[in-house]
Amino acid sequence: MSTSVNSSFVAQYEREVHEVFQRKGAKLFNTIRRKPNVQGSTTTFQKIGKGVATTKSRHGLITPMNQSHTPITVTLQDFYAGDWFDRLDEAKLNHDERRVIVNGGVWALARKVDNQIVTQLDATTNTEAHASTGLTRAKILSSVETLGDNDVFEEGRMWVTLGWNAWNDLLTISEFADADFVGGMLPWLDGTEAKRWMGITWVPSSVTNDVKSGSTFKSFMYHEDTVGYGQAPGISSDITWHGDRAAWFINNAMSGNAVVIDDNGIIEIQHQ
Repeated sequence: MSTSVNSSFVAQYEREVHEVFQRKGAKLFNTIRRKPNVQGSTTTFQKIGKGVATTKSRHGLITPMNQSHTPITVTLQDFYAGDWFDRLDEAKLNHDERRVIVNGGVWALARKVDNQIVTQLDATTNTEAHASTGLTRAKILSSVETLGDNDVFEEGRMWVTLGWNAWNDLLTISEFADADFVGGMLPWLDGTEAKRWMGITWVPSSVTNDVKSGSTFKSFMYHEDTVGYGQAPGISSDITWHGDRAAWFINNAMSGNAVVIDDNGIIEIQHQ
């Protein structure tokens, strides 16, 4: 268990433990293509090219489309988050320390999933690069136009992940914040877990801070099929008694990784 456990003894502090504020789940996992229960250390996502329609002469042969098939391979990575819990400490604590350690480990692994996904998004070469200003209406419209020209834009399957500074910029754009444009979808009435606007779901969180470059923040607009995540078998937890230590080891583990399937479906928007 953590060497700072003494700070939680009942004699010193209140009964209820306040766990440090942290993201408690993967914000981006449901915004991309997923392949669960992978068997083995790698998995493959298929990228299929565009077909082309052609004419034919009467009784002539049809020209095959010959769509390209590109396998995109991702190698899974293993991660662990565990801690010790001494048997005699249980009598000195007035809260469920095992639950605290399990929750802390699971949340740490969920944040790792977000980190893997946003790292792949950050690898894109498609950039709306005007870092001297905030997230503006002009940058958003330009990004939508680029994805539309790439035949990527598909209403209901488009996402933007952005930081809280960018979310505050959105609140200054009347089309995003005004009831005349979004009706009951007002961002300050319905919470900030996610918001639909322009056929895009906007997801604010601190995850984009992982790829901040100096004073330049980054937001990412993308189609959900452009990034894939292979996972086997997901986050799991176990508690094991170690008699030689007179303690439990509480472990959380996962195996998974993200990969870009089609870079044409991602736009990095740089801003202050």
